[in-house]
Amino acid sequence: MSTTLAGRRSGFSQTGLRRLHDVLARHVESGTIPGLVALVSRGEQTHVEAIGTMRHDSDAPMRRDTIFRMASTSKPVTMAAAMVLLDECRLRLDDPIDQWLPELADRQVLKRPDGPLEDTVPAQRPITVRDVLTSTFGLGVDLPLMGSPIMTAVLERSNYDPEAGPAPDPDEWIRRLGELPLSYQPGQRWQYDLASDLLGVLVARVTGRTLESFLRERVLDPLGMQDTGFHVPEGKIDRLLPVYFPEAAGGFQVWDEAEGGRWSRPPAFQSGGGGLVSTVDDYHAYLRMLLNHGTHEGGRILSRPAVELMTTNRLTPEQNAARTALARDNVHLSFGQGQHGGWGLGMAVRAYRSDYAPLGQFGWDGGTGTTAYADPHNQLTGILFTQVGLSTPDPARLIHDFWTTVYQAIDD
Repeated sequence: MSTTLAGRRSGFSQTGLRRLHDVLARHVESGTIPGLVALVSRGEQTHVEAIGTMRHDSDAPMRRDTIFRMASTSKPVTMAAAMVLLDECRLRLDDPIDQWLPELADRQVLKRPDGPLEDTVPAQRPITVRDVLTSTFGLGVDLPLMGSPIMTAVLERSNYDPEAGPAPDPDEWIRRLGELPLSYQPGQRWQYDLASDLLGVLVARVTGRTLESFLRERVLDPLGMQDTGFHVPEGKIDRLLPVYFPEAAGGFQVWDEAEGGRWSRPPAFQSGGGGLVSTVDDYHAYLRMLLNHGTHEGGRILSRPAVELMTTNRLTPEQNAARTALARDNVHLSFGQGQHGGWGLGMAVRAYRSDYAPLGQFGWDGGTGTTAYADPHNQLTGILFTQVGLSTPDPARLIHDFWTTVYQAIDD
């Protein structure tokens, strides 16, 4: 199913949009992707593709309003809650976080990142708000450290999956994290994922509310993102599809079902790093707000400087070295994703041209087969949602082909 809403000026060529459809359909017809929903927009034109089925073993068609688990594509959205607090001077970039998160005060830092947990030195300075927002606070998912004492301990203590035991609430989660030393000095090195979850706890402490309630009042509801949240209510559960992790030998393994699954009930821990569900139209509203410098339908969600701060590179070359190496040296794990050259706040930023996308494009991908970016130069947004995890190269190849065909469809 294809839907196009065109204004006075097209923005995409019809030939290019047909090619986009054909390329996406080819991935579904190959049997590697049961179904997908894609949305591309430019100027006044919005084009949507809903192809395939909700399940690999069912004929129920994929729909435009299908609800998807965002995984790490949550990160750009939850960052907006922190930006609201920066705009209101309830947070300052270089304030220590100790007053809100005393569990992380007076940190110890490992002498060697892969060394024993007890072999530490005092942190050179406190963790700041800036460190959390830029993912440089000293802990995170770090592939070169996998199997090391600190990485093993981080994964054990930060686990909020109820299937691994009782899920922690935010206070218990931060208490567990506070038992650990940092692997790097605050501000020294970019590390993935954990900072976005920490940001959610920080927002909750500053506001005295849950992350979701504050995010909903200040961002989601003003943007009309009614299908975005940290769980799917019973009345909408038929629009949520299962998450599959494909097997190398073929076939699909269900990681999470819709009814009775992880997202069918409110979670004990609202994960800012990967806990949101959404639809293509909800996420489109968010990206368009960023392209519009923080405004939506005449109302202001974020200030222009806040959006600029989020969507331009915030890392020094030294901080970014680990991120560059991760994308360049682990293609067997990243399948070529992540080669942007820069990182803003909660999202990647194109700092050099490595493929069809121009400098300045911003957004992020998710491990459940999601991708969402905006491009200020072309006033373009692109969103592709599946629920096929990146355990084989097939979903990443789909994402690559989606972006190639989106950009070749530009009409000027």
